[in-house]
Amino acid sequence: MPLENEDIDVAKDAEQEAAAENAEEQAQEAAGEPAEAATEAVEEGEVQEAEEKSPEAEIEALNAKLAENAERMKRLQADFENFRRRTRQEKEELSNMVIQGFITELLPLVDNFDRAMAAEATDAEKFQQGVEMIYNQLTEILKNKGMEVIDVTDAKFDPNFHQAVMRVQNPDLEDDTIAAELQKGYMVKGKVIRPSMVQVVAN
Repeated sequence: MPLENEDIDVAKDAEQEAAAENAEEQAQEAAGEPAEAATEAVEEGEVQEAEEKSPEAEIEALNAKLAENAERMKRLQADFENFRRRTRQEKEELSNMVIQGFITELLPLVDNFDRAMAAEATDAEKFQQGVEMIYNQLTEILKNKGMEVIDVTDAKFDPNFHQAVMRVQNPDLEDDTIAAELQKGYMVKGKVIRPSMVQVVAN
């Protein structure tokens, strides 16, 4: 049975599509081959370059790296020494400023002592009043700096604040009660700088 014209056209179209697909595949393969070849060439070049790198070159590179690290370490050490010196100098300057300020506040006391010693000791009562004024002035300055007296009135012995130097018997007081204060104790901003020297009851 002879093919009709429509069947012949369909067959021709199918052949043309197949031919076009084959041509496209061949073009893609042709385009991929140079890229693969280039990649392989680069990889071969890197391998060859790595193989051509001699041990002497590697040692030289390591020595250069070590020298660079040593130089960096020297710079860091120098910077640290400068920082320590600057910090120590600042601490000394701050300490000197604190001492200078404190002594400046004490100078009026020195002036009053000079006046008291220069005066004629003809009136013992006035002399005592002058000493009391100087004492009050001194304690006021110390209080302003954070000093406070440890209070032992009706207190129990506490090793954090008291130093027992004597034990006494007193039936009117409970054990470990402070019977007497032999020397005042002081604190500065809550920290004991000298404990109170006390007598403690031990019946």
